[in-house]
Amino acid sequence: MNGLPPTPVTWQEARAPDGRVYYYNTVTRETSWQKPKELMTPVERALAGQPWKEYQTPEGRKYYSNSETKQTVWEMPQQYKLALEAALPVALPSLPPAPAFVAGGSTALTTLSTAESGTPWDHRDSARKTDIALPPLAREVVPDYGSFEEAESAFMKLLRRANVQPDWTWEQTVKATIKDPQYRALKDPKDRKAAFEKFTVEVRQQEKEKARERRAKLRADFGNMLRTHPEIRHYSRWKTVRPFIEHETVFRAAESEEERKELFAEYVIELKEQHAEQEAAKRKEASSNLAGLLSQLNLEPYTRWSEAQSLLHAHDRFQAEESFKLLSKSDILTAFENHIKSLERSFNDARQQHKASKARRERQNRDRFVELLHELRAAGKIKAGTKWKDVLPELEKDQRYDAMLGQSGSTPLDLFWDVLEEEERGLRAVRNEVYDVLEDQRFEVTVKTTFAEFHSIVLADRRTANIEHDALQLIFSRLHDKVVKRNEDEKHAADRHQRRAIDALRSRIKHLEPAVRVSDTWEDVRPRVQKTEEYLALETDELRKSAFEKVVKRLKEKDEDAEREKERRRSRRDEGRNGSGREPRHGRLSRSPEPDAYEADRRKAMAARERQYNKSRAFGLSPPPESDRYRGERRRDDRHGRLDRSPPPRYERGDRRPLRDEDERERLYRARGDPRGNRDELNYGEETRSTAGSDRRRRRDSDADSIESGRPELAEPAGVHSGSEEGEIEED
Repeated sequence: MNGLPPTPVTWQEARAPDGRVYYYNTVTRETSWQKPKELMTPVERALAGQPWKEYQTPEGRKYYSNSETKQTVWEMPQQYKLALEAALPVALPSLPPAPAFVAGGSTALTTLSTAESGTPWDHRDSARKTDIALPPLAREVVPDYGSFEEAESAFMKLLRRANVQPDWTWEQTVKATIKDPQYRALKDPKDRKAAFEKFTVEVRQQEKEKARERRAKLRADFGNMLRTHPEIRHYSRWKTVRPFIEHETVFRAAESEEERKELFAEYVIELKEQHAEQEAAKRKEASSNLAGLLSQLNLEPYTRWSEAQSLLHAHDRFQAEESFKLLSKSDILTAFENHIKSLERSFNDARQQHKASKARRERQNRDRFVELLHELRAAGKIKAGTKWKDVLPELEKDQRYDAMLGQSGSTPLDLFWDVLEEEERGLRAVRNEVYDVLEDQRFEVTVKTTFAEFHSIVLADRRTANIEHDALQLIFSRLHDKVVKRNEDEKHAADRHQRRAIDALRSRIKHLEPAVRVSDTWEDVRPRVQKTEEYLALETDELRKSAFEKVVKRLKEKDEDAEREKERRRSRRDEGRNGSGREPRHGRLSRSPEPDAYEADRRKAMAARERQYNKSRAFGLSPPPESDRYRGERRRDDRHGRLDRSPPPRYERGDRRPLRDEDERERLYRARGDPRGNRDELNYGEETRSTAGSDRRRRRDSDADSIESGRPELAEPAGVHSGSEEGEIEED
């Protein structure tokens, strides 16, 4: 206690907010992350100058790194170990016998090495009685460590020196190390046990690492040994290889037979992988060569596999090279498919490029042609109302028109219409202004209006005073044409209405009762019809008389036809009696059926009347609604082929139409003379042929009279008439 006072410590340990430890000088107010020498333990001072530093992996395993050579090792270097041992304090030897330690104490009493037994007090009494001077008690030196980590490291070194095994229990470890001064490096028994458990974990990890290193070294040596035997292939087996490798040193270095088999199996797997890689490389090279060979065959994108296969097998290179034999049929087919796909891509790319270039060229041609049209438009050669035939001679002189011919897309005519439509839009605006002026001036364009009159009216207004002469000329011509067309349509409609009115009156006269005869005059018939609607519908008496004349003309034709037919039948009867008209049986003409010309004419007449009726409905001349009775009778008439669909006049119930002798004879005559009634009788050429006109009239008379004679007639609506059988109604 009489020594010099201790030097005051100026450095203090502190802890940052993140938990890191730093050091603070209370005098100079300096801070440092490195531990100052004043706070270092003797061990730390000894190791501070060493290039080797101790570190720890995340798994808790320690390793050492040289800051100068950058070398890293797992084992403690000899230089580091010598510096550590020199820094550790050496404990003084105790007197025999071994001292008895008291846990937590710093001194120990020595006992006499005698065979006597007794307590320490007995020995003290004996010494006091014998006045024997004992040597002073030796104090056990317990090193003092500056930190818990250093104390823990010293305790673990004690465990290593004591050769503590990882499978030991804590009691076994205490018995083996309790007598060593380093045992008390950790004061707390809990810390000692925790350090022991940590030590066992590290030892186990080190043993596992050593085992892995040994296995890796043995695997490398065993593989090198197997490589010295080229007779070992990827398909070799252990029972075949073992006899000629069991004398090798590496073979005996293995711990067990299972380990040798595992190492051999790993080597065989490596050989198989190498063999597979070599085969794959050879097949890849062969496939590449096959692709080059396919490109030499000049195949097309649409070439079939059967054709390519025959060409490929017939090629000399394919037969000569051995590498192609490594390829299977599927490999060859895959190479062919890839080659065809490449050809298709190239073909499609070329086609798309050609298509794009063609579309670009056509678009440029259209643009140049549109420029040509605009040039003609600016020159006044294309304007509203211009026709294609007028501008075509000008276009044919230019190559831009020739370039447009034959290409897809818009045609020259389409582009011309586009330009013309622009002109028409401009003309429509001008036309509307002109119409407004004409409406304001109350001026109406008629058929007799001249352009000078129209031009004077338009120029008098300031809104249309600046319109070009050509535009006004075109507007006037279109307006004048429209007026002419409207007048013609109105005249045509009036004529058509007049013809229908004449036909209506003719039909009314035809169905009068008693019937009109050929000998009747207009003055006789007019009083009978002058109060009818059909008569009043005609404006002049000439038109009414013309309807009557048509009826009389028709009756005369019927009488003439009847007389001719009677004469013909009479002559045939006379010839039959005389036998002059009969010929030998073998000379008769064929009895094959002849086409019925009457049927075709009847259908034409019916179609003509149907068209006439439809046109009358289109021009607002639709008939009034028909009664159910009339519609039913008209349908029956259609089924029987009736030509004249004019309904007969209505009669009260009980009325009967008396059949005249002439009508009855005519009906019987038609039944005998109608060719449709007896088609088995063929014309053998004996009778004299009548003219085509008389045949048609006789056929129409037969159709009409056969129906009229058998059924009472209904009154026909004023708006609908059957028309003339002779085709007197003109088609529109």
